[in-house]
Amino acid sequence: MSTTTPHTQTAYKDTPIGKIPADWEVKKIGEIFNSFPTASYSRADLIEEGEILYLHYGDIHTKFDFHLDVSKATLPSITEEKLKKYEVVKEGDWVLCDASEDYDGVGKSVEIVNLDEKKLIAGLHTFLLREKGNFFAPYFKGYVALNESVRKQFQKLATGTKVYSLSKETLLSVKIPLPPLPEQKRIAEVLSTWDKAIQLTEQLIRQKEQRKKWLMQQLLTGKKRLKGFDRDWIKCNAADFLVQRNEQAPNNGSIPLFSLTIENGVTEKSDRYEREFLVKDKSSKNYKIVYPNDIVFNPANLRWGAIAKHIRTFKVLLSPIYEVLSVKKGYDIDFISYLVSSPRQIAYYASILEGTLIERMAVKVEPFLATNYEIPEIEEQIAIAQVLQAADKEISLLKTKAKQLKEQKKGLMQQLLTGKKRLL
Repeated sequence: MSTTTPHTQTAYKDTPIGKIPADWEVKKIGEIFNSFPTASYSRADLIEEGEILYLHYGDIHTKFDFHLDVSKATLPSITEEKLKKYEVVKEGDWVLCDASEDYDGVGKSVEIVNLDEKKLIAGLHTFLLREKGNFFAPYFKGYVALNESVRKQFQKLATGTKVYSLSKETLLSVKIPLPPLPEQKRIAEVLSTWDKAIQLTEQLIRQKEQRKKWLMQQLLTGKKRLKGFDRDWIKCNAADFLVQRNEQAPNNGSIPLFSLTIENGVTEKSDRYEREFLVKDKSSKNYKIVYPNDIVFNPANLRWGAIAKHIRTFKVLLSPIYEVLSVKKGYDIDFISYLVSSPRQIAYYASILEGTLIERMAVKVEPFLATNYEIPEIEEQIAIAQVLQAADKEISLLKTKAKQLKEQKKGLMQQLLTGKKRLL
């Protein structure tokens, strides 16, 4: 993937935000942007389809990066009546989040592109900024907030404890470096090349994941049989192939303490999930021991997919809130893992929740083990698991590729957006 041509004999100058090329400028956001009031409608005020599209700050945080292509995006709407006095977004406007739960998300923003004839308003916890003149080349604005010096200013100016926020006054005081327009255009073109490669890879990941879901639906239910297998499946329940494990040990450092997440399965305990400081007497608390190939689920979050096989080669400790199950001999561990964690089963678990309060409802181990199944003999179990493992390998390779592309782009941005590497 081609990128840059070095700019020879570049002179640099000192500025309040560090060294930048001599032909770049530094401008405060308030000097080059007009700011408009944004709507304050919550998710409850929105509708699925309507004439007026609505950009919620949560969507900027979770759905969009750098640019919001309105022609391709799926956005909620508001009624014409709710439009009222709010400014309609225009092509090239810059919309920033004013709040985030972590420092990395402070100042997350998108440039609005391909708006065409659609009407859009910026919503809750956003700033709507519009150029006062011709300061930016198309698509360059979307990368401004990723400049290292700009990010540091956002993070320094953000206030709060659990939620970090920027005020309008502090936002407008942020200084940004501005390359000449021709160079902005080239930078945007180069970075857009990486964006397209990342988007295509992520699109392929989604396609492969959908294909895997289809394979699971077909193969794990016997709707589709693999060549060479035609014997009837056996009716059973989960207790026939799973047994509850309840071995416990204190967290004294001899066995690593892990956690279970929906995204990463049984994984190292991160700061985000660390609550050990709340335990006054750690020596008196026991944790559940999880062995390699054990299956673990979170009773409270099982309905959302909190179930996984422990894939590491060593045993770990987990909080006693989790249920730990081992696969009995005579059954393929990988097949059983796919079977009990399939989308079809996750949907079923939601129907066997117990509890009086919604937030405390959970799937107890007894009804989990009483779940009815039909499963094939061991040889077909192994064959099915191998097909699904091949699908997982494809997805894993694509995710690695996407991660590498993002790292390459991140390094390139730090060179181009700071002027350390110039483009002719």
